[in-house]
Amino acid sequence: MPNTQQLEDFVSQVRRDIVRQVHKVNSGHPGGSLGCAEFISVLYQEMMDRKEGFDMDGNGEDLFFLSNGHISPVFYSVLARSGYFPIEELNTFRLINSRLQGHPTTHEGLPGVRIASGSLGQGLSVAIGAANTKKINGDKHLVYSLHGDGELQEGQNWEAIMYAAAKKVDNLIATVDRNHQQIDGCTDDVLPMGDITAKFEAFGWDVLEIKDGNNISEVIKGLEEAKSRTGKGKPVAVIMTTVMGHGVDFMMHTHKWHGVAPNDEQLEKALAQNPETLGDY
Repeated sequence: MPNTQQLEDFVSQVRRDIVRQVHKVNSGHPGGSLGCAEFISVLYQEMMDRKEGFDMDGNGEDLFFLSNGHISPVFYSVLARSGYFPIEELNTFRLINSRLQGHPTTHEGLPGVRIASGSLGQGLSVAIGAANTKKINGDKHLVYSLHGDGELQEGQNWEAIMYAAAKKVDNLIATVDRNHQQIDGCTDDVLPMGDITAKFEAFGWDVLEIKDGNNISEVIKGLEEAKSRTGKGKPVAVIMTTVMGHGVDFMMHTHKWHGVAPNDEQLEKALAQNPETLGDY
């Protein structure tokens, strides 16, 4: 298990990967990717029980499903630096015939990707299916998923939330990235989500909160607590507060960097705030 400093170094490099990927092709989603860098890094480097190599079935290991697939830059970076495919392949992000498309897809056969995501609202349904399959197979491992808070405006989520509680899918940990931003503005302005914690609880979930999802120690503590609550008859939800664009000061606290790439000068500023720790690709 890496220590906190090793995880900090990992996250710093992931942030560099994110801004470099979207800058090269002048396309992509840096804001949400930066905000979830700590969470996905901790998940793959610390929390999940993963096997060597990759197969689509995922028997005998924990699984992760990215529902808000537009934050693919952080997902690709963490997968590459966790050994799923060569780090140099990050150079091909969003290029024609690349395995690293703007939204992850299984069509390209990229190790680490088990579902196509990008059509928002579908990831929880898939995660529930995988969790139920593990139960049927007697596999005691867990299924994790990540969702945007704006994504919860999609109705299919609430059907899935209702189903998971009714069927006691208690080997599932679904995390909501509560950054209060979406493509058109603040979620409270576009369509207020209200008290998300209370909503999940009303639907029968066991819910906990991570107040600072950009603090590695808090993320570890929150996910360890979430793991301790599995297997007790309820699905577990983690409501995690993050800052969109975290780690790059001019991208923080605004929806404007949801899907905008930095120019040359902005890239240099972003890289200056995130030291190269593991080697750029």
